[in-house]
Amino acid sequence: MIDYRSFLNREVQEIKPSGIRRFFDIASEMDNVISLSIGEPDFSTPYHVRQEGIRTLEQGKTWYSPNRGFMELREEICRWMGRRYGVEYSPKDDVLVTVGGSEALDMCIRSLVSPGDEVLIPEPSFVCYVPLTQMARGVPVVIETKAEDHFRLTAQALREKITPKTKLLILPYPNNPTGAVMRREDLEAIAQVVEEKNLLVLSDEIYGELTYGHQRHVCFASLPGMRERTIVVNGFSKMFAMTGWRLGFAVGPRELIGPMTKLHQYAIMSAPTTAQYAATEALRNGDGDIEYMREQYDMRRRLIVDGLNRIGLPCFEPEGAFYVFPSLAKTGMDSETFCERLLQEERVAVVPGSAFGDCGEGFVRISYCYSIKHITEALRRMERFVNRL
Repeated sequence: MIDYRSFLNREVQEIKPSGIRRFFDIASEMDNVISLSIGEPDFSTPYHVRQEGIRTLEQGKTWYSPNRGFMELREEICRWMGRRYGVEYSPKDDVLVTVGGSEALDMCIRSLVSPGDEVLIPEPSFVCYVPLTQMARGVPVVIETKAEDHFRLTAQALREKITPKTKLLILPYPNNPTGAVMRREDLEAIAQVVEEKNLLVLSDEIYGELTYGHQRHVCFASLPGMRERTIVVNGFSKMFAMTGWRLGFAVGPRELIGPMTKLHQYAIMSAPTTAQYAATEALRNGDGDIEYMREQYDMRRRLIVDGLNRIGLPCFEPEGAFYVFPSLAKTGMDSETFCERLLQEERVAVVPGSAFGDCGEGFVRISYCYSIKHITEALRRMERFVNRL
């Protein structure tokens, strides 16, 4: 009998499976389940974007792209960053096109983090930051954010966690799972600490186009002095409903994008060709698509927040992404038990807050990137469940 564990990488063995996927997998094997667990838009990729992908396939444009991505797409990304966020980049040296935003996060962390380096990670946050840091043999240092601060990172909390070994701060805003958004004044206070302590920043802005209300997303790299210290990660999955196309990008100083590109060359080589042509069309002509989807999400956001507060699962009003993060305090249940019972008894799948860090315990993540019909029925079932409690 082969002892396979003796062959496995120690860091990989110690990583926990994703708490998001566990409930999704259970729900997929059950009947009559309404799943509000996965952050995947229920919209199809816009028609003109799909057509561009089809057109290039029919023309036989199926060859490899350059490692960094097609120049045409990199130029559009740079125009996009300048037009939407006021930050200028060179398409030649400052952009890397990746297989989803997830690869960009991995390439960034592996390029920057050496064994023993400390990486600051505000939580609750997306599930990949801690494992990616551990696989790079870095040290994840969690900064707990609080519901009373609407889960925003404060400069004071950041300062308290910095040590001589701190190298990188991850900024996951707009936030998954809480829907929290950092306002300009919040980011300016963070930037002051970053400069003072000589840190680099990985700003995960995959939900940057999905903010609600009058204040739109502020790109961290647009703040004075931060472009030189920041790698911005973004992608096409959320803002253009292109999850299955698997395309993202990173922009930043060429001195940091260059090493990321070296890793990308050996691990991936190049992002999917057809997806790059489609994404170029999306950036050129897709502003209206983003606005339409954003308005639809906003309507769903108000519906689900009102419904959850009414049935006794209070939550603050999220200002970004497409998640709500209601408190379970009134139920007296931990988040795993709540989710398991809700799934078994009412066939509604949501994700335990503990999947996003220990400080997420006592909350659940509910995605509202689903239809009004699904959200309304899920709320009806959840109300029935809570009333029984």
